[in-house]
Amino acid sequence: MSVTVTDLTKLYGEQRAIDGISFQARSGEVLGFLGPNGAGKTTTMKILTCYLSQSSGTAEVCGHSVETDSLAVRRMVGYLPEHNPLYKDMYVREYLTFAADANGIRRPRPRIDDLIDMTGLGREAHKLIGALSKGYRQRVGLAQAMLHDPEVLILDEPTSGLDPNQLAEIRVLIKRLGSEKTVILSTHIMQEVQALCDRVVIIDRGKLVADDPIDRLQRRLNGDTSLLVQFDREVPHLELLTIKGVSSVKPGKEPYAYRLLLRGDADPRAEVFRFAVAKNCVLLGMVREELSVEEVFRALTVAG
Repeated sequence: MSVTVTDLTKLYGEQRAIDGISFQARSGEVLGFLGPNGAGKTTTMKILTCYLSQSSGTAEVCGHSVETDSLAVRRMVGYLPEHNPLYKDMYVREYLTFAADANGIRRPRPRIDDLIDMTGLGREAHKLIGALSKGYRQRVGLAQAMLHDPEVLILDEPTSGLDPNQLAEIRVLIKRLGSEKTVILSTHIMQEVQALCDRVVIIDRGKLVADDPIDRLQRRLNGDTSLLVQFDREVPHLELLTIKGVSSVKPGKEPYAYRLLLRGDADPRAEVFRFAVAKNCVLLGMVREELSVEEVFRALTVAG
């Protein structure tokens, strides 16, 4: 495992910012790290990047302890914090050269050229950072986080301020990086989680409340799943209950639409099609319903 967190706790006086959380982030995956404001996400990320020390528990990055081997951890991690700290009076290429020097990178120009191209900064490379839009500043921060080719990338709201075109480009980049490295992604944009993440960890008020692949998390909260079907005419509820795997039937919002509640992992789609043929009616639509990531998040976290 690239990142392993075990019983991690951080106290501020008597307040538990994080309270005994444990999770792992694996190489070759994008881990969504979610929680409402004040849940402890940023505190956890700062411990993983050695900006803060834990009160108890352990955290390891690529086998190195953040407590006893912090220099090795810093070499393994690239970090883009939510409030991207940049020197606004420096030019983009100048800043990246400065950051490369701080990381001890010899002959950094080829790496900087690659990152400028990778993050779409080509036309902005000779501009002052202070003259860039927020979206382009985010790109500079992302390039800086990747300069030393880290094994682990920790990204806190990396797409903040990006327009839709920029957003699509950076999502593709993050997805590609996730196939090569370990990426821990914190965001409040639930569509982004759905599009990018292989697995989700959710914390609320310092405690871990979920650690699952997205599809398993949705099934766990749904209990029985449902199938929304629509015919070209009315079908008696009792007849729909004869379909194998259907436990109950509820009316849908559209005309002649029905929500079929399914038992366990039942998949009666082929049976529904045969049912329509047998009843000499047209099947207009059939969609398996799942909770969105936003609904999962709201179900698992405490409001306010």
